[in-house]
Amino acid sequence: MTREALKLVTIGGGSSYTPELIEGYIKRRDQLPIKEIWLVDIPAGEEKLNIVGAMAKRMVKAAGLDWQIHLTLDRQAALKDADFVSTQFRVGRLPARIKDERIPNYYGLIGQETNGAGGIFKAFRTVPVILDIVHDMQTLCPNAWLINFTNPSGMITEAIKTYGHWDKVIGLCNVPVMAMLSEPELIGKTLDDLTYKFAGIDHFHWHRVWDNTGQEVTMQIIDKLFGDDDAGLPTNIFDVPFFKDQLANMKMIPCGYHRYYYRQEEMLKHGLEEYANPEGTRAQQVTRIEEELFDLYKDPNLDYKPKQLAERGGAHYSDAACEAIASIYQDKKTHMVVSTLNQGSVPDLPSDHVVEVSAQVGAAGAVPMAFGHFQPAERGWIQLMKNMELVIVEAAATGNYGLALQAFTMNPLIPAGATAKHVLDEMLVAHQKYLPQFATKIKELNAAGLTVQDPIAAELTEKPALA
Repeated sequence: MTREALKLVTIGGGSSYTPELIEGYIKRRDQLPIKEIWLVDIPAGEEKLNIVGAMAKRMVKAAGLDWQIHLTLDRQAALKDADFVSTQFRVGRLPARIKDERIPNYYGLIGQETNGAGGIFKAFRTVPVILDIVHDMQTLCPNAWLINFTNPSGMITEAIKTYGHWDKVIGLCNVPVMAMLSEPELIGKTLDDLTYKFAGIDHFHWHRVWDNTGQEVTMQIIDKLFGDDDAGLPTNIFDVPFFKDQLANMKMIPCGYHRYYYRQEEMLKHGLEEYANPEGTRAQQVTRIEEELFDLYKDPNLDYKPKQLAERGGAHYSDAACEAIASIYQDKKTHMVVSTLNQGSVPDLPSDHVVEVSAQVGAAGAVPMAFGHFQPAERGWIQLMKNMELVIVEAAATGNYGLALQAFTMNPLIPAGATAKHVLDEMLVAHQKYLPQFATKIKELNAAGLTVQDPIAAELTEKPALA
């Protein structure tokens, strides 16, 4: 890429993470000749967009930069002739996440925003929107790179490639970043001393580590994870320890989200305790954190990212997005962990679908690094989870109710049977405003009188139109 006046667009610009994004651009001012940054949101997010946008302008001014910051609700105007587009939006905002957590919890199931029933519905709501964005990009900025960190990032990246037919896309996750930032000091090393190799899918990957003599140090890190605080664990995941014997057998480090599968009993117990607690589920807690953050952002003297932003579970997402953009623009060939086309890097999965792997990121995009075959236990897990992702994405893109039921049946966090089907149906009703692809089924469920049972989720649910 040779343009000397870059136009960057962020969809979901009113996000509380935007100050981290702006900070990341400022840190890379010598690598990115930015002319304009467009922050885009929807009418319901206009107030937050204005608050965050004003803060972004203060941050840029304090850095002595003349970048133009544009705030808009007109996505198409923003996208025209963009060089890079980043996506960081949540369809239905935090009320939708509350429903994703509380409705499964009501029926004794894990409620989590990217795993289980909640993760499936986050994809159902998000896929149609991302495909609309890609459709706009095909006309308005056909040469742009799309840097996605909208969750569930791996499934959204899969939808962009498979159903949007857009190849210039990289999906990001902060979990590998946090591991690489925190693990080296456990064994007295710096990141520069170590070589990391990650493989799997978003929120379901493993990694191995070598030092600068070529010796594998994965087990040294595993030993340090027991007895110490777990390195790199996102703040939104309850810290129940893995079983050390299991990790010693696999000789790999699972990501924090594996707790929902390896320690499902304990994670469910903790989730149901939160559900019963007056402070509520994680989404309800995050709602309060966001309110505090936006109160801070309103301060006309605040021109830097506040430390309180680290309390959000997605810390480092935005900085990773900035690094991906700089790496592509400068052809830096940086090692990053990204969601991208497999191309044989994980031979236990199809080459033509998206995986999350270590890759070299440069002008050609992400070039995945070979990881090799998994052992039978991990191979079984990853093949189930990836095929479940493919079912979820197809259901989200087509509105096929039978496929949605298949996804619920396949998911290891959802016991198959009548309750699973009822949770699926209830969540369709709860999220009906954001699920146009399932309109026919939702109309049938409304006609049958299906209602949301959890009182807090019910209060947040849009009532069906009287027609």
